[in-house]
Amino acid sequence: MDATWEIEPSGPLRGDVTVRGAKNAVSKHMVAAMLADGPSTISNTPDVGEVGLTAGMLEHIGMTVERTDDSITIVPGPVAEPSVPKAFSGVNRIPILLLGPLLHLAGEAFIPQVGGDPIGRRPVDFHVEALRRFGAEVSIESDGIRARATWLVGTRIDLPYPSVMTTETALLAAVLAKGRTVISNAATEPEITELALFLQRMGAGIAFSPDRRIVVDGVDKLRGARTRLGGDRIEAFSYLVAGLVSGGEVRVHGCPQDRLVTPITTLARMGAKFDITDDWIMASAPGGLRPAAVQTDTHPGFATDWQTPLMVLFTQADGMSVLHETVYENRLAYVPALQSMGAEIETYDTCLGGPACRYHDTGAVHSAVVRGVSKLHGGDVTMPDIRAGFSAVLAAAVAEGPSTLRGVHHIERGYHRPVEQFRALGLTVNTR
Repeated sequence: MDATWEIEPSGPLRGDVTVRGAKNAVSKHMVAAMLADGPSTISNTPDVGEVGLTAGMLEHIGMTVERTDDSITIVPGPVAEPSVPKAFSGVNRIPILLLGPLLHLAGEAFIPQVGGDPIGRRPVDFHVEALRRFGAEVSIESDGIRARATWLVGTRIDLPYPSVMTTETALLAAVLAKGRTVISNAATEPEITELALFLQRMGAGIAFSPDRRIVVDGVDKLRGARTRLGGDRIEAFSYLVAGLVSGGEVRVHGCPQDRLVTPITTLARMGAKFDITDDWIMASAPGGLRPAAVQTDTHPGFATDWQTPLMVLFTQADGMSVLHETVYENRLAYVPALQSMGAEIETYDTCLGGPACRYHDTGAVHSAVVRGVSKLHGGDVTMPDIRAGFSAVLAAAVAEGPSTLRGVHHIERGYHRPVEQFRALGLTVNTR
């Protein structure tokens, strides 16, 4: 039976939180380390479920994964089995990233059907088409994806959309491909840059060009490397909001200011006051919160993963706020849970708060209008995904009365020791 959290509101959340490396970065670095001819060590790693899942996949393939409290060492070995077990079917989307490395190491690969949070369509066709451009034979079967290649050859890849994981798939295939690869319309999120820098330390030839282009000159081999992950910008923002939404203040350590430029400005426009040093960031709102209109976008825009805690913050701002989601068409699936707790939110299938996006006229419900200040009450809520799970905790923290949160494995998969962190801020969280 899945664990549950019982949350008792306990007043403003105050204190210090230290975030570790990004959940969205650590598993990608683990996959990249497969390509080296020696061990690689990744430090400042978070204690999240995603790490264990990725480690299980790599160990099945033949890699050795050594874990300490804050670091992971990947020791490449002969590929014992160029496939991901079907037991990992649907658990996350990491298997899709293993196709390119397995083709380099074994000339063939099989992965089961990929999963991930139910936030919208994330089709595999971008990945499949990219690998075919490298010369791989790829077939989509009823139970997964199978690929073969004698070798991969550098190519030109024009992404229809700056997808983060497709950019990562192309990078992992390009670094050992024969010749030059140009990835156009590539994603430029900090986690992409971080992965590219790690690959460069391993000996890859990578250059960033204007207009979202990444140029990769393939090399014959990569060596092991060491790197320290930068702080998780999604988690850092989420805890800053935890302080604001509860009328308290949380000082966040471990995430540099340059990863939070856009959301800091967004929160400042809502009335938040910031203290920022080289070591920490703290936000408070002694004069209350104003409403805002925010549109999510690819980097350097307002990240889609920031909008779930922001939605809860909107419920505590005095006035009407608007959220326009342009990255995932089903990202607002968590809103009914907030509505059940008293949040005054209306959702729409039109583009509000920004210019028409790619979901215009599709019928996708991707905009929301929030009336604040909403008087939230405790509820019995099932968390549908990682980011929605955090928003449910925030709502429970400011609600009147206790709440029961189910599906907490989602938040534990994506956030570093969240129970410990919330308890340190003064929130009463009982697990069972």
